[in-house]
Amino acid sequence: MAEVGIFVGTVYGNALLVAEEAEALLTQQGHHVTIFEDPEIADWSRYQGHYSLVITSTTGQGDLPDNIRSLFHAIKDAGYFPQHRYGLVALGDSGYEHFCGGGKQFDALLQDVAAQRVGDILLVDAAENPEPEQVTNAWVERWGKLI
Repeated sequence: MAEVGIFVGTVYGNALLVAEEAEALLTQQGHHVTIFEDPEIADWSRYQGHYSLVITSTTGQGDLPDNIRSLFHAIKDAGYFPQHRYGLVALGDSGYEHFCGGGKQFDALLQDVAAQRVGDILLVDAAENPEPEQVTNAWVERWGKLI
């Protein structure tokens, strides 16, 4: 099965909870999974030719959480990841102007550096789903079958 790195951007822990649930589900499917709470470019680079799952919340005015922001900039500086395949789960609240802005920014960056998205982005609205894993688990199971 596949090697999967889960890259987490979190402030209050919801994205980490989703990542831990995703790790369990993907492991049950036979994948080898590692979670990165403070991801660095070296961690990201190890998954060239494998799979990355970005799970990030949104802060402020559609910004990325501090713990994943440096990875975002390092990927941007590196500039080219055509053999990188990824999935993305964005957590946000539709009550804010830049709903899921952190995840949307990360997806746009990965498209700019020629990474290959597997499946659709999942946008999770905290206003409708205060327990995001209730929505994300089914998506992760489907995504795990695509890889």
